[in-house]
Amino acid sequence: MDIFNPDGSRAEMCANGIRAFFKYLHDRGHTTKDEVAIETPAGIVRPRSAAGGLVRVDMGPPFLAPAKIPTTLGQGDGPVLDVSLDVDGQRVTLSSVGMGNPHAILFVENVDAAPVETLGPQIEHHPAFPNRTNVEFVELVARDRVRQRTWERGTGETLACGSGACAVAVAGILRGVTERAQTVVLRGGELKLEWRGDGGHVYMTGPAAEVFTGQILLEGE
Repeated sequence: MDIFNPDGSRAEMCANGIRAFFKYLHDRGHTTKDEVAIETPAGIVRPRSAAGGLVRVDMGPPFLAPAKIPTTLGQGDGPVLDVSLDVDGQRVTLSSVGMGNPHAILFVENVDAAPVETLGPQIEHHPAFPNRTNVEFVELVARDRVRQRTWERGTGETLACGSGACAVAVAGILRGVTERAQTVVLRGGELKLEWRGDGGHVYMTGPAAEVFTGQILLEGE
């Protein structure tokens, strides 16, 4: 599975896209398996059927070492938590987690008022992230519930980011502010996240729905 952003850049993986792809494979009769292995540039990801028509995805373990995220923030094996970064003269505090693709996570008081469209692109293109980065703005609602908005690398703000939700869950657990099983509320819906820590895999469970079919005329055809 290959993912390309609207700006033409190639993404290492897309967790929401994998749930949608799994549904597509089933709906079109390409597989009847309850679990399949999907090869991505970030490695093998395994979606499987879950109760209530949901899809549960084994996202593998998170990358916590700065060199693997990648970011120049932090050192050694990480994790990169609550580090200070100068962004165009403004000091911001963020954490960073890799989920096959890089994520910068900022915890804020009110996610609706967060400067997603201004601060997001500045952090995306910051030299501290050599491959650019997705940027998550997160509001703590309870220890088992957070709200998230995401500025996606090469795209802009989106209604949801599955790998970003995974990174948010890991960062919250490492900071000691969220439980190991939690709900991440995005503008496009809710995802259930689980991570037991200690090198364990992150599990993401959420819906997938077909919203339209159509045809597109490619140039020259």
